[in-house]
Amino acid sequence: MSNLVTAGNGSLAKTNNNGLTFPAWSSWIDEMFNRDLPSIFTPNFNNGITLPKVNIRETKDAYYVDMAVPGMKKTDFHIDLDNKVLSISNDVVEKNKEESGKNEEEGNYTRREFGYASFKRSFSLPETIKEENIKASYSDGILSIHLPKKEESIQKPPRSIKIS
Repeated sequence: MSNLVTAGNGSLAKTNNNGLTFPAWSSWIDEMFNRDLPSIFTPNFNNGITLPKVNIRETKDAYYVDMAVPGMKKTDFHIDLDNKVLSISNDVVEKNKEESGKNEEEGNYTRREFGYASFKRSFSLPETIKEENIKASYSDGILSIHLPKKEESIQKPPRSIKIS
């Protein structure tokens, strides 16, 4: 038989017949997410191994690719088109060297979580893209690529046809 009791932190806990107290599920979850991760996980998070997030939307006359990449400059990106494959990449080896040099010189970081890593995202484009008119811009941490459709692939509005 187990009884619910209030633990020292105000959360519910269970006791067994021997009088041992076990934390309730909710306090265990809270504790797990509120403490620092073990050091074996830290390098993965600080090195920025995740790929930038992308939104792709379509309008009647174009596709738009928006990539969230804050903290970079437009000169950090490489955008290539090869055989209907759009590739977006960067190379931040120099940026990492600059940042680590600052860290050693200033030495006043109490926590450092910003991380920049090289990435490459590739997207297969449909035949309907007018490749020569692709444009890119970078503003407020968002890399935006405008992919216009060929004139013949733009959907025409519906119309009525008279019967003769």
